[in-house]
Amino acid sequence: MIMDDDVYDAYREAGVLARTVLHRGAGLVKEGASLLEMVEATEAMVTEEGAFLAFPLNVSFNEAAAHDTAMPGDERTFARGDLIKVDLGVHIDGYIADTALTVDLGDHAPLVEASRAALEAAIATVRPGVTTGEIGAAIQATIEEHGYKPVANLTGHGLDRYNLHTRPTIPNIAMSGGAVIEEGMVFAIEPFATTGSGKISEAARVEIYQQIAARPARLPSAKRILETARPRRGLPFARRWVPGDKVEIGLSTLVRNGILHAFPMLHDIPESFVSQAEHTLIVTEEGCEVTTR
Repeated sequence: MIMDDDVYDAYREAGVLARTVLHRGAGLVKEGASLLEMVEATEAMVTEEGAFLAFPLNVSFNEAAAHDTAMPGDERTFARGDLIKVDLGVHIDGYIADTALTVDLGDHAPLVEASRAALEAAIATVRPGVTTGEIGAAIQATIEEHGYKPVANLTGHGLDRYNLHTRPTIPNIAMSGGAVIEEGMVFAIEPFATTGSGKISEAARVEIYQQIAARPARLPSAKRILETARPRRGLPFARRWVPGDKVEIGLSTLVRNGILHAFPMLHDIPESFVSQAEHTLIVTEEGCEVTTR
């Protein structure tokens, strides 16, 4: 694959901004601080720079691994002992940078290091001709060396213009074969290390949605939701971004009619802890360039 200079520059610019905002936002995660205020402040940093969110800021507590974000009027606060995953996506003209880190408000440093070290081990394996299974093997081996389990049913993912999840899929465990890495590929690697089962499940609560079909809606609340979703060009949005009332009715109707896809919060077993680390990279002739480092 040959990437032209304008596309390359957009990916790099998105990566630099994502890295900067991620660290600033993570700095707002403190004992007693408001989740909603932290999320809104971090998302605003992106738009103030003239860029766009690729998805709502994910902030996942403790056993939660992904797809959590602030609810409308969310009263949750960060507490001593929490392990907080902050996952940010930024795009410039549709070209995406996806990056995450874990904030430790307790004594979870070895678990945080497990996912971070696994990410670095994975990045070190990336070059044309390597398989995604080999990358997964590096992740699994590193996490297990640190005494934890990789989350087997979460993966990294390819990135394309206005597309958060495309080929290749990057497993967090060893697999035979898999896609062959090629120069010009863009993807996010995101190891998750856990003290729990190593397998995530879906929770009942949903805060993040994605438009997957372009069909008209009759309910006023559903029309308002689609007015929020359409400019996203298929990228996810948060329930709290939709103005007005009766939003739940509109969301459930649009999901039932196959117009929206729901992303339930994903979690390991109760009282477990999950850490995450993530970078976006572009595969080069001899290795890769990490855009979010």
